[in-house]
Amino acid sequence: MASTFTALGVELMATGENAGTWGTKTNTNLNIIEQISGGYTTQAVTSGGTVNLAVSDGSAGATLAHRMIEFTGSLSDNAVVTIPLDVQTFYFLRNSTSGAYTVQFKYVTGSGDSFTFSATDKGDQLVFATANDGTNPDIDTLDFGDVTLTGTQTLTNKTLTAPKIADAGFIADANGNEQIIFQTTSSAVNELEVTNGATGNPPIIGASGETNVDVHIKPKGSGETRIGTGAASATLTTDGAHDLVLDTNSGTNSGTITITDGAGGNITITPNGSGNIVLDGLTFPNADGSANQALITDGSGTLSFGSAGISTGKAIAMALIFG
Repeated sequence: MASTFTALGVELMATGENAGTWGTKTNTNLNIIEQISGGYTTQAVTSGGTVNLAVSDGSAGATLAHRMIEFTGSLSDNAVVTIPLDVQTFYFLRNSTSGAYTVQFKYVTGSGDSFTFSATDKGDQLVFATANDGTNPDIDTLDFGDVTLTGTQTLTNKTLTAPKIADAGFIADANGNEQIIFQTTSSAVNELEVTNGATGNPPIIGASGETNVDVHIKPKGSGETRIGTGAASATLTTDGAHDLVLDTNSGTNSGTITITDGAGGNITITPNGSGNIVLDGLTFPNADGSANQALITDGSGTLSFGSAGISTGKAIAMALIFG
């Protein structure tokens, strides 16, 4: 009885088979098993075409018999990579191609599920080739599991697409505080852009059902926090019919600017304590004056309430004299 082979090329030797070469074949089998368990290889993909990964019976080195496969190449069209229908294993796939085109990983035939790197996804994916059907087997994607980030984490050239960050909607630090921190290290680009891919609108930050969620935006050093695109007017507004309040220091020892929601609503500027409102270098008094007083200036930018000009009696007398 002749030897047979597994879907990934391991030789299953029959009793009495391979006399004199059994040791060599066993060593080859062990090499294949080693690359299946933890091997890494690269695979160039074809623009607008398909690369069929084939089994290499009784021989090490087949691309499909490696644990991690990194796709490479400069794409000018979408690419497809296939495996035989009977392969059952899991893969760590990495898309290192250049060009804004998709890379699909699937079984060679059939209508089973497949996995596709999007045109902008130059990342990693854990997939399982199920071999769950002789005609239409599925490629399933597997999560890497929940991740707890501690300290400062650096994300370099990574795309976060609609991530699900735990049930509470947050990544927790080592002390159980609910926060997610994004930080850039490039001196050329120090920006974080978060938008809804469907509408272009910014998302609501905070977990569903959570209340009193603080959002902290901290520029590095003396950096600025900016809103808008730089090409159009920027809008800072509330999500719903609520007043907009601006203050400092989390509201402690701070004045406020309140834009009241609703038709005919006021804009109220309230200094803290004995503070004053200063507009264009003019310092306004922090208390009201008496009836019939007017705002007067000392000529140095400080305004106060007082009697402006001549008295009413003098004004009447001058009117009688001069007409």
